[in-house]
Amino acid sequence: MDIKNYGWDEHFAKEWRENSTEGMYPARIIADYGQKLRVMTETGELLISRPLKKLDESGQLAVGDWLALEHSPETQAACVRLVLARKTKFSRAAAGIEVKEQIVAANIDTVFLVQSLNRDFNLKRLERYLIAAWESGALPVVVLTKADGCANVAERVADARVASPGVEVQAVSCVSGEGIAELRKYFATGKTVALLGSSGVGKSTLVNTLAGKELLKTQAVRENDSRGRHTTTHRELVLLPAGGLILDTPGMRSLALWEADAGMEVMFGDVEELTKQCRFSDCHHGNEPGCAVREALAGGKLERNRWESWLKLQKERAFLEAKQEGKLRFQEKQWGKQIAKFQRHLGKH
Repeated sequence: MDIKNYGWDEHFAKEWRENSTEGMYPARIIADYGQKLRVMTETGELLISRPLKKLDESGQLAVGDWLALEHSPETQAACVRLVLARKTKFSRAAAGIEVKEQIVAANIDTVFLVQSLNRDFNLKRLERYLIAAWESGALPVVVLTKADGCANVAERVADARVASPGVEVQAVSCVSGEGIAELRKYFATGKTVALLGSSGVGKSTLVNTLAGKELLKTQAVRENDSRGRHTTTHRELVLLPAGGLILDTPGMRSLALWEADAGMEVMFGDVEELTKQCRFSDCHHGNEPGCAVREALAGGKLERNRWESWLKLQKERAFLEAKQEGKLRFQEKQWGKQIAKFQRHLGKH
């Protein structure tokens, strides 16, 4: 197996040369089953155990990561010794009460942000996905599926283009084949495309259509609400017959942003620039004199719904930062207690 087909390039070759990798061999994670990982090496696929200790700052491995493996004489199995530095990373704030980052995919070249042209179509959700995509470092493309079942495709495509400045928007139908050829240009040898979107938008069907055969199982949508039943249960990287790789991911019920500075600058740079033009640096954009935001809203230079979207995202980011700071303070307090306990123990001896 030529690992260049799986994305090995000069970036990772350089990382390999700069690390102590003697006696090791490269592998890319192509599927994640929890405690087990399926990887592709020069000699074929392997099923390996997820390492128990952290190997990088995030402490997480994700589908798309490149690893350095070594054969362990003790276990007679391949063990992960190193994670090569990522080129790109798509992540979100993990669901639940714990404050942590969840890495969804790594080393992605292009990310297809998939919405269906039925009841799933949601511009606010699309904005959020675009912010995360720009933050990842990958190139975002908006893919609107199920065009054959929508009566106002042109209108919705136009709305999506307004919400996605500088991003290609493509309506597709896996039934009629509309728009599929236009997506193939993103697939070349070694290039990786990830599909991200809600459950039932047709991601697995799109994978099968691009592959020209059924690689992933799919289920029909429910007729009463146009939603599909959850099909993909794990992340899996698939090599397409014509070249290129595609990563299908489980549908996301929500996307809470983790880091968003670069993404917010791309999507809301004009709004953030306006906030800097207010007379007072701590302007709340309410009744303060010289508020550039209020003037722009009154003059029609800034749309009300765009401003409200920015406000909502800023509140969400502030809430996450507060949770992160609270977690850090808690950890520092716990560390302080451990140090004090150790010092008392030393004092007794």
